[in-house]
Parts: sequence; structure tokens; C-alpha cells
Amino acid sequence: MILEICVDSLDSVAACADGGADRIELCASLTEGGLTPSAGMLVQARAMFSGEIAMMIRPRGGDFVYSAEELAAMCADIELARELGADALVFGCLLPDGSIDLAAAETLLDACGDTPAVFHRAFDVCKDLPEALGQLIELGFERVLTSGGKPTVMEGLDVIASLMEQALGQIDILPGGGVTVDQIQEIIAQTGVDQIHLSARSLRESTMEFRKPEIPMGATLILGEYERKVADAELVTKARGILNPSA
Repeated sequence: MILEICVDSLDSVAACADGGADRIELCASLTEGGLTPSAGMLVQARAMFSGEIAMMIRPRGGDFVYSAEELAAMCADIELARELGADALVFGCLLPDGSIDLAAAETLLDACGDTPAVFHRAFDVCKDLPEALGQLIELGFERVLTSGGKPTVMEGLDVIASLMEQALGQIDILPGGGVTVDQIQEIIAQTGVDQIHLSARSLRESTMEFRKPEIPMGATLILGEYERKVADAELVTKARGILNPSA
């Protein structure tokens, strides 16, 4: 059985090393579902953790439909991650119709070279999971992280069991999404999986003594998966005009 913990801090990496995790999924910003961590974070995590490190390659939050420029950035992150010691790369890309973007996936797989690739929970928002799984097998992904197309693994147990039957050992099925430690045995019993993914987190208070809780450092509202804030060219132009009216 393989225990994978998703982490977005070096404190969590240390906990995984101390606790005996087999593998970590190294991310930034788990509040957004996991984004690409910095190169420095990967270097330090590699120094701290002797197990396998699967590095998230996701340039932004929101959906999984990526532009050519975003794919170029993802390829560059993959190449850097490989140089810095990542054991696997985690990514996912979709078309607007809810199917896997095969061309984008092939581009990213080419960047991976012989480093294993993992398709993340973009899989769970595909319109046809069995079809998508077949495509991932053909593409050569090593494993897929999934909650069975449901909000949590416990709600998707039947689907995960069906995916296991379809996979026939051609791709690893990694259950993840809302998993708690006390659910692990039931998940294994119900699905037959040989690995599990969870965050295993608890709340930790800041060491800050002087505090200004009324001043947030980020957005006070977390947007849904299907909306995100992006720069508006008209507003940028308007701001530029205000700052430099003679231009």
C-alpha cells in the first residue's frame, strides 16, 4: 500500500518525512486545489524527503482549459522540475466540451520524457470517465488521481471500483478527494486500490503575537472552479490613461 500526502508547505513535507509517507504531491495553494510550487520549494523538499515527490504542474486556479502560452509555461516548469529532482509530474488538461485535450496532454508528456506523468482531478470533471480513462491509458499516464467523479472519494466508491476493473493494471487508480484517515480501510475494501491520497492536515496557529486580522493578504472570497479573475485590457488602458493623460 502506498500512502501519498498532498502538501503545500515545508512544514507538511517535514511531517510526511517524520510520519513515513511513501510519496508526496508537492503543490502550492491547496485552497485552489493545488498549483505549481516554486523551484526553491522543490529543492528544499527534495533535501527533506527521501520518498517519491510528485510535483503539481498547474499554472493557475480555475478550469483546466489552457492557452498555448500557459502550456509553454507548464512545459518549462516540467523541464525545471525534472532537473531539480521531481520523480513524477502531475497535470491535467481539458477541452471546453469536457473531454481530455489530447494534443495538450501529448505536448506535456513529451516534456516529461521518461519521468512518469499523473493526471490529476481534472479527470473528475470530464464528461465521460470511462472514455477518459481509456484515453489516459493510451497516452501512457502512470496513474490518475480521482474521487470517482464525485465531490469526495466516499461518494464515488462504486465508480472508483469500476475504474479499477477497467484499468486492469494498465494505469494506477489513486483515490483522493476529501479522504480522512479513518476512511482508508473502507476505501481499500470497497475498491481494491493499493494506494491512497489525502492531506492529513490539522489546524496550526500562527506564531504571530501582534495581529491585524482585519487586513487580509488575499481575496476575501474564494471563487468557484468555473470562474476566475483576470486582467481586463480596457481597465488597464483606462488606468494607464489616468496615470499618463498626455499619452
